Amino acid sequence: MSVTALTPERRATLHRRIRLIVAFTIVYNVIEAVVAIAAGSAASSAALIGFGLDSSIEVLSAAAVAWQFTRRDPERWEKPTLRVIAVAFFALAVYVTASSALSLLGGDRPEHSAVGLVLTALSVVIMPLVSFAERRAGVEIGSATAVADSKQTLICTYLSAAVLIGLALNSLFGWWWADAVAGLVIAIFAVREGLEAWKGDACATSVGMILEDEHARHTHDDARHEH
Repeated sequence: MSVTALTPERRATLHRRIRLIVAFTIVYNVIEAVVAIAAGSAASSAALIGFGLDSSIEVLSAAAVAWQFTRRDPERWEKPTLRVIAVAFFALAVYVTASSALSLLGGDRPEHSAVGLVLTALSVVIMPLVSFAERRAGVEIGSATAVADSKQTLICTYLSAAVLIGLALNSLFGWWWADAVAGLVIAIFAVREGLEAWKGDACATSVGMILEDEHARHTHDDARHEH
């Protein structure tokens, strides 16, 4: 990840912006998880319950980035934080695959859920905006973890759209299998993004590494001039 030189003030502003974004993501997804699981239980909807559990994984990913950016040198924590985000992707893929397969094999028919339709529709609108803001800040500061977390938020958007379509098709036409099939597509995206996050520590160049290289080069030049 290429990074342009940033002033300390700009870097501090971007750190603060990322902390605010992930704080909002955590609060929103906690509320979303509670509402989705409650609505899913009331409607016997495996899709909504899975959506709520996915929101819990979103909280884990955002919390990992929030923790990283409370450190004195957040760029030094790129590798472990990227691994946490990657595991969250893989866990999401495993759950969605399993729940979708069980739903298809068992022929589960969820009931209509107005709360679920409204909740997923809101997520389809809100989550892309959050993802864009975090990705933009992450790219500017050179943080692979912030970019990876923004991709995790996009996965939440895809899943929201899939659940929304599934709930709508079930309510309108009785197509109970629609959200399960869409869930399998989401699982593929989750695996792909998980692999990218897992490998990200090897190919991403953090701001901290650049600053260390600059410092080492200037120190070497100063020492050479002294001799």
